[in-house]
Amino acid sequence: MLNRLEDRILEICKKAGGEKAFWWRGTWWSRNVLSEMVTRCRDTLKSAGFGEGQVLAVIMPNCPLFLSLAVAVWSLKGTLLPLNLQAGRLNMAKHLQHAGVSLAVMPEGMESAAEDLTKMGILTITAPLEGPLPSVKVGPNRSSNAETAVLFYTSGTTGSPKAVPLTHANLLDNVTKSIDHFMELQPGDRFLNVLPNFHALGFTTSSLLPLLGGFPQLILPNFMPAENTLAAILEAEVTAVIAVPTMIALMLGAIARGAEIPTSLRILVSGGDKFPPLLDQRIQKILGIGVLEGYGLTETSPVVSINPGQKARKLGTVGTILKGYEVQIRDKEGNIIKDPETEGVLWLKGPSVFEGYFKDAQRTAERIKDGWFNTGDIVKIDKDGYLSILDRESDIIIVGGFNVYPAEVEEVIQSIPGVSETAVVGIAHPVSGEIVKAYVVKRPGTSVQSRDIISYCKERLAHYKVPRVVEFVDDLPRSSIGKVLRRELRNR
Repeated sequence: MLNRLEDRILEICKKAGGEKAFWWRGTWWSRNVLSEMVTRCRDTLKSAGFGEGQVLAVIMPNCPLFLSLAVAVWSLKGTLLPLNLQAGRLNMAKHLQHAGVSLAVMPEGMESAAEDLTKMGILTITAPLEGPLPSVKVGPNRSSNAETAVLFYTSGTTGSPKAVPLTHANLLDNVTKSIDHFMELQPGDRFLNVLPNFHALGFTTSSLLPLLGGFPQLILPNFMPAENTLAAILEAEVTAVIAVPTMIALMLGAIARGAEIPTSLRILVSGGDKFPPLLDQRIQKILGIGVLEGYGLTETSPVVSINPGQKARKLGTVGTILKGYEVQIRDKEGNIIKDPETEGVLWLKGPSVFEGYFKDAQRTAERIKDGWFNTGDIVKIDKDGYLSILDRESDIIIVGGFNVYPAEVEEVIQSIPGVSETAVVGIAHPVSGEIVKAYVVKRPGTSVQSRDIISYCKERLAHYKVPRVVEFVDDLPRSSIGKVLRRELRNR
């Protein structure tokens, strides 16, 4: 029994070496080529001194080198840390240092950023998106263990690093159960891999699942412009697309402007944010298929549930829960709710669920009780077992499928001279689902303007976290204990 990711992937490459592995920039690359790339990466890393317990950061868009490095790192019993290239150098440095990274890899053209990170004590190199890696020597630091496959960073509600370590067992279980659960899949299906692989959703469902399931994948480093993505889907004859609602809306917009309809497409899955049911009517009219909505969290590797097929889907729900999960619905005090179809907080247990946050016993204790994980989501399960997400217990803002934590944005705005106080909320947007809005209280006698705040944030935050709307107010609504009431601001 092969119980590690790299063993499963390389075994598939060995058995079907001549078959298509991935499409990249107009050409299909075989599984033999992927295996050869993995070998070259592994040999270079091994010569560099990289080995068991060490962490390799990949700060790159989706590309062949990303896949090859992942498998190479695992074959050396190391851990992969994917990071967003647009996260900002200071933010990246914070995560890299927290993880105890031995080596970071960035794309060619980012030499200045690589030098800056190296000066901060994080050895960083650049390489072409197709490889090879340059020769280098890494230090002896070891901060992970051989069972941790990937470390995903998400922003904590305080803005401090929150890292989710997922093991080989976590990811293998999630991919295997997802394939078994999803009745639409057929031999010969081809996947689109354009969701950012620094997110668990993109990495597991669009990169790992095709690799482990033996499906070819179309790798694109960027989704925009949507016309280019549609053209690539046509050329590679992609049959399965996993996307966030914003991407789906943008593809429909491109088709409305004259882009050719991809007739090969027969599976369209939406995740990462609540899917607007009204959009489904347009999709069926244009593409001839309905959307299959799913749900997951980084901490669950990530898939929890999905509508299993066109005939079995329930629009407005996120489908049925994968086998292997134990499920409890609890009230906010943690008491189990036994009445069927009653709203409550979703708690989960199972082999896809992580064991705890990296170097963070406090957060782990807050979210995991006796092996049960508190998702923080308010849900309802109907008599047929279909899950509906009703609300979030937290104040997370979701912009185009990306999580934005208000405290992180507020911390940046609060540091602006002239700002006395701020509160950040999400407001509805027809394309991205939500955008960030900041309510700001000025210091007396200052003249800070909206453009000053937006410009300041652009220099310090990822683009999707930057406020698009700033409103100046005299004061902020508060509870009896002085806590700012974001829900009142949202209601405005």
